[in-house]
Amino acid sequence: MKNRINKIKELALKEMSEAKSLADLEKLRVKYLGRRSDLTNVLRGLKDLSKGERKEIGEMANKIKEEIESGIRNQESGIKKLKFSNIESREKIDTTYPGEKIKKGHLHPLTQVRYEIEEIFKSMGFLTVEGREVEDEFHNFDALNIPKDHPARDIWDTFWLKDGNLLQTHTSPMQIRFMKENKPPLRIIVPGRVFRYEASDATHESNFYQVEGLMVDESGKITVANFKSAMAEFMKSLFKREVKIRLRPSYFPFVEPGFEIDVSCPYCDGAGCRICKKTGWIEILGAGMVNQKVFTSVGFKKDKYEGFAFGFGLDRIAMIKYGVDDVRLFYSGDLRFLEQF
Repeated sequence: MKNRINKIKELALKEMSEAKSLADLEKLRVKYLGRRSDLTNVLRGLKDLSKGERKEIGEMANKIKEEIESGIRNQESGIKKLKFSNIESREKIDTTYPGEKIKKGHLHPLTQVRYEIEEIFKSMGFLTVEGREVEDEFHNFDALNIPKDHPARDIWDTFWLKDGNLLQTHTSPMQIRFMKENKPPLRIIVPGRVFRYEASDATHESNFYQVEGLMVDESGKITVANFKSAMAEFMKSLFKREVKIRLRPSYFPFVEPGFEIDVSCPYCDGAGCRICKKTGWIEILGAGMVNQKVFTSVGFKKDKYEGFAFGFGLDRIAMIKYGVDDVRLFYSGDLRFLEQF
């Protein structure tokens, strides 16, 4: 048994001295120290020896095992040292040579426009709040004066969920949630993603972004003139130039009176161009004075408060701002398009 162990030692040390690479050393480690190695078999066989032999052979085998492990480490260190000893002559680095610039990503154009809009309204004292994408029927419709049998529900092609909830069709539900927890005066905008079950084309998507706005105070303190002034300031800041505002009567269940807002085309100054379809005007948002039924649905006393609400498609604003004629480009993931912004 002793001769066998000494023979293992001699062969291991001899082969280690001849090893030329780290891969060779790894093979030797497995060969002499692995689970199926001769030395491991010797150690496993100790149980069959007498007590005296077991102690003597065990100590001898463990000592040789340590010598082999030490020899492999030393040889490994020598191979590594040799490998890197003349690296400066083999791998010269010109520290004066310009490095390659790391390509940086940037915010999506819709995100850029959203942040700009938030900053503009922040400068006018509006707080930005987040809504929720999965809503219930009460906040999305009923509290906004759109009961189940109301024909206005047909305007919103709704994605209904199995549990009776829905994907929000507009960001207006956050008006209700915010007014239920806060008392006037209020100034908020609610940017968020909305969903409608409709066909996709150059100006429509089933998933798009909206920005809702709400300003409420005691009766007599807020008028349509305040709203028009706020919108003029917003458009001026967004398009970096003076723009004219035009109000047209319209209908929305949650406001009374309601109106559509047109702005003079910022690209042709109202002369008529491709962007405004030769009209000189661009329809940009819907708005109105908050219907008193909306106030009572959140527990406000009727006629105690007044305010205005508005909502616009962030995607549409981005299309106008950047002169994009197909909303689907924003969602295409085409880097050739996105890298322009």
